[in-house]
Amino acid sequence: MPDGSPVRVEITGEGPVLIHGPVDLVMPDGSRIRSERAVTALCTCRGSRRYPMCDTSHRRCARNRRKDNDETNRDGQQR
Repeated sequence: MPDGSPVRVEITGEGPVLIHGPVDLVMPDGSRIRSERAVTALCTCRGSRRYPMCDTSHRRCARNRRKDNDETNRDGQQR
């Protein structure tokens, strides 16, 4: 960063990666996305309609995983 302070990147549990401060993202095709937001949320579930930006799709993915786990008992058998 221009002021010499480190960029803070926050890894969340089942949610996005949070980047604090402005950031330039370089995509696989070489295109660039600039975010001037105070915090930029990057999708890690790949379910976002705005990928690579998070649109909270991970909430739906997490609910589906919990539902699948609830339908399986401790022995791994379907209820």
